[in-house]
Amino acid sequence: DVQLVESGGGMVHPGGSLRLHCAASGFTFRAYDIMWVRQAPGKGPEWVSAIDTTGDLPFYADSVKGRFTISRDNAKNTVDLQMNSLRPEDTALYYCARVRGPFVKRTNDYDYRGQGTQVTVSS
Repeated sequence: DVQLVESGGGMVHPGGSLRLHCAASGFTFRAYDIMWVRQAPGKGPEWVSAIDTTGDLPFYADSVKGRFTISRDNAKNTVDLQMNSLRPEDTALYYCARVRGPFVKRTNDYDYRGQGTQVTVSS
């Protein structure tokens, strides 16, 4: 079975950092782009970042560009999201998802996702 399991969320003060981790199993990990999506309370989901199969091509939403860094390890079937300079508006449930094809910056263009990890940024 395809599984994506996130970890690393928590509560931090504004300006703080967190590193989210996504562990994948049950499919040929290196064959798929992977994305991170977040959903804040009362809002729709939005894609935050994605990475291509090789790990050489990252994508970032404008709202996180320069603050977040995505990486992947195809030997370990994992994707990480390093989040720096966190803001209250980054508060959301973050989940990783397997992109259906080459990533084309569409939030719902995935076929499997994890349960998510909560990130709360508050003073």
